[in-house]
Amino acid sequence: MSMLQQGGNAVDAAIAAAAALNVVEPMATGLGGDAFALIYLMGDRQPRALNASGRAPYAMDLETLKRLGYRHMPDAGIHSVTIPGALDGWCSMLDNYGSMSLAQVLVPAIQLAEQGFPVTEIIAHTWKMSSAKLRPNVDATRTYLPAGKAPEPGEVILQRDLGRTLRKVAAGGRDVFYRGEIAEAIVACAQKEGGLLTLQDLQDHRSSWVTPISTDYYGFHIYECPPNGQGLIVLLALNILEGFDLQSLRHNSADYLHCLIEAIKLAFADGSRYVSDPAFNDLPLERLLSKSYAQERRSLIDRNRAADIVEEGALNTQEDTVYLAVTDKDGNSVSFISSLYQPFGSGIVVPNTGICLQNRGSLFAFEGDHPNRLEPHKRPYHTIIPAMAFRDGELFLTFGVMGGFMQPQGHVQVLLNIIHFGMDVQRALDAPRFRYIQGSECAFEPNIPTAVRQQLVAKGHRVIELEDPYSQQFGGGQAIMIHPATKALIAGSDPRKDGCAVGCW
Repeated sequence: MSMLQQGGNAVDAAIAAAAALNVVEPMATGLGGDAFALIYLMGDRQPRALNASGRAPYAMDLETLKRLGYRHMPDAGIHSVTIPGALDGWCSMLDNYGSMSLAQVLVPAIQLAEQGFPVTEIIAHTWKMSSAKLRPNVDATRTYLPAGKAPEPGEVILQRDLGRTLRKVAAGGRDVFYRGEIAEAIVACAQKEGGLLTLQDLQDHRSSWVTPISTDYYGFHIYECPPNGQGLIVLLALNILEGFDLQSLRHNSADYLHCLIEAIKLAFADGSRYVSDPAFNDLPLERLLSKSYAQERRSLIDRNRAADIVEEGALNTQEDTVYLAVTDKDGNSVSFISSLYQPFGSGIVVPNTGICLQNRGSLFAFEGDHPNRLEPHKRPYHTIIPAMAFRDGELFLTFGVMGGFMQPQGHVQVLLNIIHFGMDVQRALDAPRFRYIQGSECAFEPNIPTAVRQQLVAKGHRVIELEDPYSQQFGGGQAIMIHPATKALIAGSDPRKDGCAVGCW
């Protein structure tokens, strides 16, 4: 908000918020992770997509991992680390569309790191649950378990190492991170841990400006980032659901939820097969996004019986991500998402920097014939997906729902709440959700009635209970709606996560 009040635009504000979140929610996002964005500029009237995700080291491939004794992709540790892409994404956004300098937008983050911040209940909970991952790494323990344990709610935490790093980045820009002393510290840390990351890997990293993918759904045009992100799954599911009269079904009735779950199963099966780095594979996006293909997939759905034969990997229920949406006075808008993937990523912190390295490499496929197989300098399957929706050629909704493999499911459920049931953005975010897991397994939030669950069980769904006092496993969304007539901004913030909707006149 301070960036907007100082005359900055939506891009400036988004990067300032992302940097500040690196400080106050360090288990979820930061300089050691990746980012994606959709940017809408009033002058262009078309969204642009940024892929700021990192790649595997040049020296890393499946044979190397197998020689090291691995039989699957590691979930943590140095061999789960891909090149951090977030900072290059911040710089690319500011260079192309921002109005303020990197040094200016980093001021709030630096102040929070150096002056301290009180830890919230939800962040404290995730921090505590992740302590075991941090303990094996001396620098992770020193940095993020300063009193030998995770901070309690309300405890004030200073991030002096990260504050110094952010000051270096403010002064030296991307070069200090990808070519200078921070790059050297990252490489030294990787080599000490037995990793294969080199200075060349960091020097060669660049973000990519790409064309968004989209589909039409009931008069709305929905945009997502293309693969290697899983936004494709949202569009596949919407295309399948377009053939059902969902509005005639009661919201979150058993018949309604059954249709959504079965469509999402099919979409995830396609995503699991096809989502990968397009630089390494010729992805059949035109075919996958066609209405004829959706009709073929829709014909596989039995309205009375849950399918248990859709092949895909288990959809992990432990992820941590940060999503934010910004719209400025000129109507420019940014849908921005960043993450370390699982809480505290790889569990490795670069000494004296406060930088926690992500574990995105764990999402590579270990099968040698899979499009998403691990290969040198390749981007893995990515869960984080920002989104936008247009109506009559005008931006209507800037939104996202964080939470790993919950994200496509959250996008679909929130959109349908708005499109078919006329909910405002806050009600659409508040509404209870389901989470498809695998096979016939699904989890449901407690406020979905027992009778509905029983009806779904009768259709063959297996109800799984997830233990999470904060319901984070059902995602957390933020959204800004633009009123079609008055152009007033109507915002909502998910109660499942920390966050709020704020604005200034």
